[in-house]
Amino acid sequence: MNILKMRIFGFWSMAVSVLLSCQTSPSVNQGAGEDWPVYLGSKGSSQYSTLNQINKSTVKGLALAWEYRTGDLGEKGNTQIQCNPLIIDGVLYGTSPRLKAFAVDAATGKERWEFDPNKTFEIGGSVNRGMMFWESGEETRLFYSAGPYLFALDPKNGELIPEFGDGGKVSLNEGLGDWARDRYVISSTPGVIYKNKLILGTRVSENSDAAPGYIRAFDVRTGKVDWVFHTIPKPGEYGHDTWPEGAHESAGGANSWAGMSLDEANGMVYIPTGSAAFDFWGGNRLGENLFANSLIALNAETGERIWHYQTVRHDVWDRDLPAPPNLVTIKKENREIPAVAQITKTGRVFVFDRATGEPIYPIEEVPVPPSSLEGEEVWDSQPLPLVPPPFSRQVFTEEEVTNISPEAEAYVRERIQSLKFGHTFTPPSSEGTVIFPGFDGGGEWGGAAYDQESGCLYVNANEMPWILTMVPTLGASVSLGKSAYVTHCGMCHGPQRDGDPSGAFPSLLEVGERLTKEEIGSIIAKGKGRMPAFQHLKPETSEALVNYLLEPENIQDSHNRGAESNLSAVPYTTTGYNRFFDQEGYPAVKPPWGTLNAIDLNKGSIAWTVPLGEFPELTARGIPQTGTENYGGPVVTAGGLVFIAASKDEYFRAFDKETGEELWKYKLPAGGYATPAVYAVDGKQYVVIAAGGGKMGTPSGDYYLAFSLNE
Repeated sequence: MNILKMRIFGFWSMAVSVLLSCQTSPSVNQGAGEDWPVYLGSKGSSQYSTLNQINKSTVKGLALAWEYRTGDLGEKGNTQIQCNPLIIDGVLYGTSPRLKAFAVDAATGKERWEFDPNKTFEIGGSVNRGMMFWESGEETRLFYSAGPYLFALDPKNGELIPEFGDGGKVSLNEGLGDWARDRYVISSTPGVIYKNKLILGTRVSENSDAAPGYIRAFDVRTGKVDWVFHTIPKPGEYGHDTWPEGAHESAGGANSWAGMSLDEANGMVYIPTGSAAFDFWGGNRLGENLFANSLIALNAETGERIWHYQTVRHDVWDRDLPAPPNLVTIKKENREIPAVAQITKTGRVFVFDRATGEPIYPIEEVPVPPSSLEGEEVWDSQPLPLVPPPFSRQVFTEEEVTNISPEAEAYVRERIQSLKFGHTFTPPSSEGTVIFPGFDGGGEWGGAAYDQESGCLYVNANEMPWILTMVPTLGASVSLGKSAYVTHCGMCHGPQRDGDPSGAFPSLLEVGERLTKEEIGSIIAKGKGRMPAFQHLKPETSEALVNYLLEPENIQDSHNRGAESNLSAVPYTTTGYNRFFDQEGYPAVKPPWGTLNAIDLNKGSIAWTVPLGEFPELTARGIPQTGTENYGGPVVTAGGLVFIAASKDEYFRAFDKETGEELWKYKLPAGGYATPAVYAVDGKQYVVIAAGGGKMGTPSGDYYLAFSLNE
């Protein structure tokens, strides 16, 4: 086996002989029963419920059972809830738009307690997708992350457990090294708990100031770091030679922000990672960049690598692995293979033997066109699985230009004349490159649901093209303030400070009319909404940035030109994350724009695909159902149903898992951009969804809604 193949499969020969006898653990694949005790239903990320009281025959009788409002919407309605709540012994545990933790009676929605970290700690802006529960005998703990901290709460009353870390909290910068101590590090998605270890990934900056995305295990009682896996390897560690010399001292990213899965019986944790930073130019990190964009199997007890597979080498497309992998069982040639299935942003599914990392189905190497950007050297090929087939379109071509109206088609055809497109891996460019599927998938963080009975994986997909345009950074001839803006702010707020067209990132033009100098400085230091904190900036840099935002034409800091900008190391930034719309604001590609898919993992085929979501105004014009962009995932049940909200039209739906037929829908008070949970209390089955809205320009909400059958 040559070196390249060794890096692709990442075998650990000693572990293979021990683990080849790995058997499917019932707890891994069975899913949740009356409780929903783990994020996404099980430690194997099944997103499956064994309950069947609500089924294909009874689902039309589903009605609202209770509603709980958290009471902490954003000031301008710009908040979200992405939480998949836990339900344990009749109590539902969730999080709010402003990251309060709460417990309510799971049968009535009546509040039991609330914990608000904002009253005591500087939390800043972020989202939370769920919590972790641990028990040993009579001892129980509830863990969740808010801002830069991991908190440990008493599930009975929501009070901090003082023995854990520093009075009930641990800094998420612990264990990353001194140089990353002040960098932006949060954790949006829960990790997993193995025995007395809480294994956690992080979200970091995607710019040149990113912290490293090391995986850490924390002791559930003390909060101390038990082990660290270096996703950017240090000298002497496997994969160190896939980075430039010294990269481990300054390179960031390669983080696991999407969550992870655990085979508890075999002590193996499966961790997907994202790209190295800066996301779109890697001239200062030439090489394959292990363990970025990899599915990594670790020994959960020690953190040692067992195997890995890198799905994108030297990523410059932001092709993070977007969701926890599903632990599945593949029935092939009269035998059952314990396997792990990983969805991707590109709408593919990689399927591996769970013990060895060997691919279950063929994978091809696809040549990659060279980059036209200065200093960039893309890897010359990338792996793509041939089976199952992709669950979203792979390439934007002229044949895929929207056809919803002659005007839309003409607008998009004219627009693409100046853009680069036509290949799955067209590199970023200064002309503008069409990224398709887009930055948010294909598959995304809502994850896939797995039904062991049928062997089907259910996954929603986006089919939205985005445009990535690279622009040179401004070297030493500009002020420190402008350099700091281009480096740290321009990728989101745009090089001209006019914000993101979708409204996700506000315009900073005339920001001084809305905020004082002190308020701007505070937001830069502490973060707000989706914006991270920039505590690592030197005081003079932060002050220069504020001055530039207030008076961009009145350069007051020219004597500091170029200082601390890091622009010599990263000569490009982007014009932001821009969806590719037609002149009316609809996607530039032919429908469907959002789908729900059933993938038969045993046969390696697509069982069915249906549109997910609707634009009523387009339906009224005679256009077949298009589907919409969607965020949040599905759950599948033994009752034969797939429940999913996610769509821009703000409906919560139930589909027949065998055919994809829509059987029920309910208009939510705000978009349900989260993954639902299914549970039972006193023999009565419920399905609950967080309706926090706030994505794709839709209004925000602060709701949790639970549904059950009419009496």
